[in-house]
Amino acid sequence: MSDLIQVDHDKPVRDKPHFADSELTEAQFIHLLGEDMVPIQQFFTYYQCAIMEIETKFKVLNAQFSLRGEKNPIEFIQSRIKSYGSIMRKVHKTGIPCRLDAIEDELDDIAGIRVVCSFREDIYRLADCFLQQDDITLIERKDYIEHPKPNGYRSLHLIVSVPIFLENEKRPVKAELQLRTLAMDFWASVEHKLRYKKDLPRKTLALLYRDLKDCAEESAAWDEKMQRIRNMLE
Repeated sequence: MSDLIQVDHDKPVRDKPHFADSELTEAQFIHLLGEDMVPIQQFFTYYQCAIMEIETKFKVLNAQFSLRGEKNPIEFIQSRIKSYGSIMRKVHKTGIPCRLDAIEDELDDIAGIRVVCSFREDIYRLADCFLQQDDITLIERKDYIEHPKPNGYRSLHLIVSVPIFLENEKRPVKAELQLRTLAMDFWASVEHKLRYKKDLPRKTLALLYRDLKDCAEESAAWDEKMQRIRNMLE
């Protein structure tokens, strides 16, 4: 481990570290934070439990709509825990102290859940039903469907806190939810893959981003058209 940087755990990380362009192993992550393995494992287990809680809530809602004779609004659910490297890059970028408690307090998206629906209206319906549950606390809401990002990205983002029930305690854990249509998810997945094509000429990149923005607008129009068709059939 001689290649690892030394970190003052009571100070923000300022200098660009070795993990800026690579992933970290668990051992490197533990070394950087100066923590034992067990607290690190507990830390990530809390977020995995939060994901299970949230996924279950959405699956229950999906099943309830089926009981009413409605088609399931959810196409699929994906989840992930931020990697060691991604966490440390964000610590470096935001300048928060390199400590486990600071990371837990400051980072909202260590646990991420993506809920993909067929239709745009289902996104808001599911979000409303989910947020009405009395054990869910909404921390932040960003509607990139009504207000898309400049590059055309669309999705409804919710930062929430959900309680997980452990042997001797109830612990609130934060998670980021992204609710999208199939079209939004396809566009975002392709854009994410192309975003790292940095070796292209500047003119080619400009054309690429322009075409991606056009595709985002076309996808949004397609979503609106499919929603109109659905409304006509109901």
